[in-house]
Parts: sequence; structure tokens; C-alpha cells
Amino acid sequence: MTLVVVTTSPRVAPGLLSGPAWAALGSGRVLTGSADHPLLPYLAEEGIPVEVVTPDPVALAREGRDGTVIWLAAQEGGEAFMRAVGRAALDLEDPPVIELVPGSYDLPGARLLDLVAVMDRLRRECPWDVKQTHESLVPYLLEEAYEVLETVEDGDYAALREELGDVLLQVVFHSRVAQERSAADGGFDVDDVAGGIVDKLVRRHPHVFAGTVVSGADEVNANWDTIKAAERAAKGWESLLDGVPMGQPALSLAGGLQSRAERAGVPDSLSRAVGQGIGRELFDLVRRARAAGLDPEAELRAAARAYRDRVHAWERSEGRGSEGRPPEG
Repeated sequence: MTLVVVTTSPRVAPGLLSGPAWAALGSGRVLTGSADHPLLPYLAEEGIPVEVVTPDPVALAREGRDGTVIWLAAQEGGEAFMRAVGRAALDLEDPPVIELVPGSYDLPGARLLDLVAVMDRLRRECPWDVKQTHESLVPYLLEEAYEVLETVEDGDYAALREELGDVLLQVVFHSRVAQERSAADGGFDVDDVAGGIVDKLVRRHPHVFAGTVVSGADEVNANWDTIKAAERAAKGWESLLDGVPMGQPALSLAGGLQSRAERAGVPDSLSRAVGQGIGRELFDLVRRARAAGLDPEAELRAAARAYRDRVHAWERSEGRGSEGRPPEG
């Protein structure tokens, strides 16, 4: 006979099931090992009785052999049990046909709900997480962002996955901290963060979402600048440089200021002979790098990495330790 296994996702509202799942659940005797399965009230509303039994792989395999049985699987942690059911079925002289019917699927991004839930629990139960503030978390956000940069520069895309997760954690952490404030006090939650960036992306891409016709990337950039200028005006920003983060590394800051001014039509002469001494020379180097289509921050980082590699090679050739001294012993 047949053992039908219906699976559901804990990240999908329990009343939302696929058509085949509803059909399966109404086609025979329904068993589950989860007395608190969130789908049970919805099945009761539809007049579908469910028997809560002690999970026993051998007994379940035999039930499937003797007739059509529907097993409502646990939403999480049931994989080992189902493997045991499969092994028990193979040991039977007349094993049942085991059919898997997914009742609900995770959509892309569904695991973000798990991250939000984990962060919420950490904020309530972990002594270290409880005492963190936006200010105390800033160094970690910067550190994680630079670690992402390092993995990209190294081409270590396997490590990039983990580092991006660390950055994502910081976003969720800051959102969870902000959730504890009222809206009047600048409070928000992770949905507000996600909703804000969705609205911004849609607003800044009218050629994708609003039917605006563009001839190519150059016109996209021009529209982008126009839209951003309108956004700055709506925020009450008076200077075209408002919004450039002044806390970023100096070369990136100089490049960002020059780029913003250039796009707004500021005369190039204003970027010449700025500052004094070495600062003036560095600022001019940034201007020259940009004129050549180069990112000054990336260029200096590349040179620094090349220097690091040279020092490492020198250490190996000299038989020196990691601190430049001959190893002891």
C-alpha cells in the first residue's frame, strides 16, 4: 500500500498548503508525531481528524504496508526519523510505496525569518547581546565590512558567503536594538529597513518598474543622479555634498566628494591645489586616479597588498619568524 508523507515549512503560514497536500490529507488516515503541529487547528476546521502517535519508524512503515496512511511530518528535525522509516520499510517483506507531498515551500529569503527569530532570542537571553547599543556595535560592522572586502580581493568566494552573513547579522542586530524604541524616538524594525531599501530601489529604477525607456547605462546613471537630487531636496539637504559619509577612509572620502561635485557640474579648478603639503599631493593623486578611471582606494590597497606579499617572500627567503626575527631554537 502507500505511506504519504506531507511536509510543511515553518516559515510559511500554516493554513497555506498546496492543492496536492490538501488532497492527500483528505484521502485517508492522518497520523502525526507532533502534538503541537501548527497545522492541526486548520485541519480540524476542515473536518480532517489527525491522530497524534508516538513516532515509531517500524510501526509507521507497517501502517503504510497495511493501508493508505498519511504522515504529517514535523516541520523541523524530522529528517532522521524519516530515514529510519525508509530503512524499516525496506526490511518488510512487502514494503509500502512511500510518496512525498510537499505542502508548502520556502520562498527565496525565507531563512532570513530564522535569523530574525534567533537574533530576537539572543537579545532577550544572552547577557552580552542584551547590553549592546548602536554605538558599541559600530566597530563590528566596520570590521565585518572590511573582511568582506578582503575575501573579494583574495577571490575567496567560498569565504565570502560566511563574511556576508556576518554583515547581515549586524544589520539585523541594529534593527533589533532599534525595535526597542518607540517610533517617536526613532524606533524601527527589520521590516522597516527592508521596506525602505525596496522602495528606494524601485524609485531609482523607473526603467525597470515604471516603464521609463532608456538608451543604455549612461542614461540610467543620469536618471539616477536626478532622482537622488530630488531625494536630497526632500530631506532638506542644502549642499550637493550632503550625504557623503565623512567617516570613510580618506582616499575614498576624497574620491566620493570629487565624484559628487563633478556630477553636479562643480568646476574642476576647485579640486586643484586643495590643502597643504602631503595632503594636497594626495588629494591631487585622487583627482588624477579618477581622471584615469581608477578607484584610488582600490589602487592603494592593491599596492599595500603587493608590499605585504613582498615582505612575506622576504621573510621566507631569510628564514625569519612572523615578527621579522630569526626563529628561536
